[in-house]
Amino acid sequence: MPRFLRSLAAAAVSALVLAGCLPMAMFASGGGAGYSGLKQDWGTYVTSSNVNALCISPKLRFVIWEFEGRFGKRVVMNSGYRNAFHNASVGGADNSYHTKCMAADFYVPGVPKQDLIAFAMTLDGVGGLGCYPGRTFIHVDIRDRPRGYRRPVTFEGC
Repeated sequence: MPRFLRSLAAAAVSALVLAGCLPMAMFASGGGAGYSGLKQDWGTYVTSSNVNALCISPKLRFVIWEFEGRFGKRVVMNSGYRNAFHNASVGGADNSYHTKCMAADFYVPGVPKQDLIAFAMTLDGVGGLGCYPGRTFIHVDIRDRPRGYRRPVTFEGC
C-alpha cells in the first residue's frame, strides 16, 4: 500500500506542476457579441482577411496569451505580420516590427483600452506600446527595451 500511495502522490504533484505551466489563455473565451462575424487566422481572431496572424514570434504569442489569460477573453487582432508592400500601403514605419513578426495591434472585446494599456505596462515581454487616440486597439511589440527602461517604450498617445 505505501508504494501505491507514493505513486499516487507523485502523480498528483506532477499534475500540479504541469497545470502551472499551462497558459491561462487556454481558458479564455472567444464567444459572445464581441466576436460575432469575426474570422480566425491560425487560431487568432482577426478583423479582416487582410490580417496575417501566422507569422507571430513565440515571444509575441506568449505576450498575447498573457493578455488573454488576464482578461479571460481572446484578443482580436487588427494587424499582425505585414510584408513590405502592405506595410507601406498602410503608412507603417520603414523598419516596422510588423514586418519582422514582432508586433500586433489588437483589442479585447468588452475590455476598456485603458485596462489593456495598464496591463501592458506591467509585462516584461512588451518592449513597445502604442495607444493611438481615437482608436479602440493598442500596438504591442517585443523590441528590446533600452538599458534602464522598466516599462515599454511608448508612443502615439500613451
